[in-house]
Amino acid sequence: MSDILIRAREPADMADITELLNQPRAIWGTLQLPFVSVDARQRRAASSAPGDLHLVAVIDGKAIGAASLNRFENRRAHAGSIGMAVHDAYAGRGAGSALMAAIVGQADNWLNLARLELNVWSDNTRAIALYERFGFEREGVFRNYAWRDGAYADSVAMARLR
Repeated sequence: MSDILIRAREPADMADITELLNQPRAIWGTLQLPFVSVDARQRRAASSAPGDLHLVAVIDGKAIGAASLNRFENRRAHAGSIGMAVHDAYAGRGAGSALMAAIVGQADNWLNLARLELNVWSDNTRAIALYERFGFEREGVFRNYAWRDGAYADSVAMARLR
């Protein structure tokens, strides 16, 4: 994991992030649609809420993983939602763990968030194991949560309370 740098996402990262999210396995693990252009991703990034955290995992100058922490407002100001993905060619090299450590560290040590939550496909056992290592617990299953790759897929709601 020593060759992985975690840093804030920059506008120049959008080409790498687009490539990452257009990978078959990476897109399979998200709610994103495949074949999204760099321009569309740049527009979406520009519309992010000011309090959101966007990080990238970088190896040899290339953004190979991305994670976000979206903070809620008002009566849910104590909570945030996490999303992440890693480039298919770099899966299993520790980028997901490094991104999760950074997100959880920011939430705990700088934002004082008491609840972190996420949704993960019920058949994404590798991601579920990662989240469980960081203290996330299963809270329920959303049956037929979304259409993915030609069929409805279930999603597991997970959360980490501090």
